[in-house]
Amino acid sequence: MVKEFQNKNYWALILGGSSGLGLASAKKLAKHGMHICIIHRNSRAQEEEIHIEFDKIRAEGVQFKSFNVDAFKPEKRDHIISELKDIFGSQGTIRTLVHSVAKGNLKPMVSEGGPSLKNDDFNLTINAMAISLYDWTKAVFNGELFAKDARIVSFTSEGNTKAWKNYAAVSAAKVTLEAITRNIALEFAPFGIRANCIQAGVTDTASLRMIPGSDTIKEHSLKRNPFNRLTQPEDVANAVFLLSKDEASWINGCVIPVDGGEHIS
Repeated sequence: MVKEFQNKNYWALILGGSSGLGLASAKKLAKHGMHICIIHRNSRAQEEEIHIEFDKIRAEGVQFKSFNVDAFKPEKRDHIISELKDIFGSQGTIRTLVHSVAKGNLKPMVSEGGPSLKNDDFNLTINAMAISLYDWTKAVFNGELFAKDARIVSFTSEGNTKAWKNYAAVSAAKVTLEAITRNIALEFAPFGIRANCIQAGVTDTASLRMIPGSDTIKEHSLKRNPFNRLTQPEDVANAVFLLSKDEASWINGCVIPVDGGEHIS
């Protein structure tokens, strides 16, 4: 197999790469010779399982670094940027920044007796799932760690235009994420940075299973998908890989459905 990025000293920085779409993207890029840095937040109880997955990435023969920290704290972000500078030396650069953050509030707007969405819930969700993309992009940019031809990829969902129960805060975050991505695509283009969102189809990940009524969402998606199957994390990872290739340099500022045609029906 031809390794697209072998011997180029390219790194992928994956925000939220311990599971789901982020982990699948890390594995795909590593398979093609890209070094991997994953930033994640997990408990000790999850560490053993996560390290098994990380070992699979190392087995591809690439350099690997992970940080189990709160990626939304400025001091943690600054520390990681400083450490990456030391790891990269004068050769390494970040070719691909993948934003795969799933930290959102799934409370309903109206609830009889239970908790309901508040202003702070929106703020937390939008900051984590959208504004953090800009924070990290600016930090990597200021640290002069981006490659001359760099790619930023974030993940949105069909909730960007459709109303789902309990999804209001996350939906608002996805719309914000897309707006930020478009402006990154515009304002960072003179510096060789391209930015796009992937709108993944319904994918059976831990994040989806947290949404109330997720079984109904999956059942409906199976019926309307032209291929009668759910999107797999590997489907999305393949698109991340394609967007990281030289040939994708003229794709910028887009929201790209990766769902087997689910969005058309």
